[in-house]
Amino acid sequence: MLTTAISIALLAVAGLLAIPVVVLAVQVFCAMVPSARFQTPMARVRPKVAVLVPAHDEASGIAATCKTLGDQLGIGDRLLVVADNCSDDTAAVARNAGAEVIERRDPARRGKGYALDFGVRHLEMQPPEVVLVVDADCLLTEGALDKLVRACAASNRPVQATYSMRNHSGAPLRLRIAEFAGVVKNLVRPLGYRRLGLPCQLMGTGMAFPWSVISRAELATGHIVEDMKLGVDLACAGSTPLFCPEAEVISHFPDSSQGIQTQRIRWEHGHLSVIVADAPRLLAMAVRERNVPLLAMALDLAVPPLALLALLVTVVVAASVLLAVIFGNAGPLWVGTVVLALFSSAVAGAWARFARPVLSARELAFAPVYALLKIPMYLRFVSAKQVEWVRSARKGE
Repeated sequence: MLTTAISIALLAVAGLLAIPVVVLAVQVFCAMVPSARFQTPMARVRPKVAVLVPAHDEASGIAATCKTLGDQLGIGDRLLVVADNCSDDTAAVARNAGAEVIERRDPARRGKGYALDFGVRHLEMQPPEVVLVVDADCLLTEGALDKLVRACAASNRPVQATYSMRNHSGAPLRLRIAEFAGVVKNLVRPLGYRRLGLPCQLMGTGMAFPWSVISRAELATGHIVEDMKLGVDLACAGSTPLFCPEAEVISHFPDSSQGIQTQRIRWEHGHLSVIVADAPRLLAMAVRERNVPLLAMALDLAVPPLALLALLVTVVVAASVLLAVIFGNAGPLWVGTVVLALFSSAVAGAWARFARPVLSARELAFAPVYALLKIPMYLRFVSAKQVEWVRSARKGE
């Protein structure tokens, strides 16, 4: 009787785990197949844009960001930097780089969401047609601004660029594995959905919004992944984000180990928080309204970080092997093996098609070790999850 109960429980867990694995596999395999069918629509007339840059103590890099943005602005466009609770000369550096700057001071309400809301409220005095949000440590590739703005105008939806998180030269293996995970999350998965005509999640930078959408959005929150939360809220309101792979925004991992750790905890704890709080709500709404794009977003949201998904698959397979060896019950093992094969194929396919320059096949084999090292961070989500926004330390800090 106990063996049967364990077998049923393990089958249930394996079945639930199969859902995000299947979603991941579908996204990867669709991304691997070239298709011109779903090219991003572009408006013929380029609308006026205001580029909104939230910045907290970014004096060391804000000038470069302002320059790449300024070079792509047209007549009548604006570049607005929100110097948010800064203790350095971010505001002065941004002004010298040609940006319009407003300063916000409210230590009790910290976080990017508050800065974005402050900027949007300022723009209400002279609203643009499109608002483009770019982080202060990011650079837009040539022509990216024009593509995002035109795509936003043509679709009248939020539009997300490819967000490339890159390492500096000589980065250790763990960071290159993290870069690979970023390629899967920020390029491969949304590209696969795009080729199916489905929406994507917002990624926090390289996001273009119609003024009618962003001006009504609830931005003033302290959520540690305000971008993902905003994407969910907008989807529930009928504005699902569109992925624009033709445009790219580039950032780099922090140089310091402390900055890397802070960033990873914020991203992954925030992601898990949104899964727990919002995925069921989104799924229920999608089923109730028979809304396929909303259902696709709910299923995409339910896919946990790649390292955690690898750990969960490994645990289920290991438990299934023990059940088969000790009690002779191989039912869960068959399901676990299929899930493992599908997950492994998806990861290998994503690496082979999109991430060979990031790390070698031999280095990819060390990814399970990288996942094991992240177990304490995932355990902290249960015992002491991060709920407040914390800025990642930059070089020299």
